[in-house]
Amino acid sequence: MSNTKKFEVLLELAGEITREKEPENLIPLLADMVKNLLNVDRCSLFLYDENRDVLFTVVAHGKVKIEVAPNRGIVGASFRDGVPLIVQEAYADPRFNKEVDKQTGYVTKNILSIPLFNTKKKVIGVFEAINKIDGDFTDEDLKLFQLLSIYAANTIEASTLYKKIEDAYKETIYRLAFAAEYKDPETYNHIVRIGFMASTLGQKINLEKALCNKLQLAAPMHDIGKIGIPDRVLLKKGRLEGEEIEIMRKHTIIGYEILKDSESELLQMASRIALEHHEKWDGTGYPYGKRGDEISVEARIVSIIDVFDALTSNRPYKTAWSITDAVKYMEELSGKDFDPYILSVFLENLQEFIKIKSKYKDEI
Repeated sequence: MSNTKKFEVLLELAGEITREKEPENLIPLLADMVKNLLNVDRCSLFLYDENRDVLFTVVAHGKVKIEVAPNRGIVGASFRDGVPLIVQEAYADPRFNKEVDKQTGYVTKNILSIPLFNTKKKVIGVFEAINKIDGDFTDEDLKLFQLLSIYAANTIEASTLYKKIEDAYKETIYRLAFAAEYKDPETYNHIVRIGFMASTLGQKINLEKALCNKLQLAAPMHDIGKIGIPDRVLLKKGRLEGEEIEIMRKHTIIGYEILKDSESELLQMASRIALEHHEKWDGTGYPYGKRGDEISVEARIVSIIDVFDALTSNRPYKTAWSITDAVKYMEELSGKDFDPYILSVFLENLQEFIKIKSKYKDEI
């Protein structure tokens, strides 16, 4: 490939990488960039798992997942010594691990291997280009691959940090949502289930991925307004009556007031859910009697998920309904309490929601 062509490929793929916002999608793009620019048959990116003491592929052309010990093969040598390696004849090099080819059925001819360093100069993995299509690897290939590997290492480190921050953020939201319901007979896993189920249902009705990700965190805050309900009402055993019902219903408005003024799109969504998750499709819900599309789509989703999970869960005041009885009851409320389209999609994919409920079942 001429330098002009390489520059064109670099510009095209760099544009894709710049537009890509999801960290987990950046690494395959980088692997594709290396494959095209170096004109190789395959490209593999290995990361080191300290707990298992193994190098594993996070991306590998040929759809083959590989795990190797950090003291085996060319990849192990590059990782262990922290140096780039050019191997023009793989089978003539005593460091080459022939077992991988035996397992995959692939024939490795030559290899360019580059260690990946984090900002603390620690080796975190190895980037490998395999089987140069038009001859041997050159020093120019090495220099270009080193530049791309620096970008890959920075991307991996940033995505790892992002994942840790995201996980901590999710945990904080779940804990705060659970704290708001601590006196109410709900469980922590109920909060987790609501998030995963709501996000899954959002995907099934073709909401954008970014909205579904927000929905997973916003849905657990649907009852956060209960923090403002007096114990005499919140903790009352038995049916609420008269004024008590009106006081309990105010949890929707209280939740909205707590969340509404944030600039965060996530908390804005959570405020709508808190306000509207007891509204009904036919306009007989509360607090404002909204009907149909006047109710936000995220609140319509959560109302279905919340009722299903509540019906099929054990609580101090009731035993869990069977899935069959819960479905029959909810079908009768289609077009009344629930958006008929969203409910139909939920029921069509019922097994997925049952799996989520089973995975995050209440602890006894």
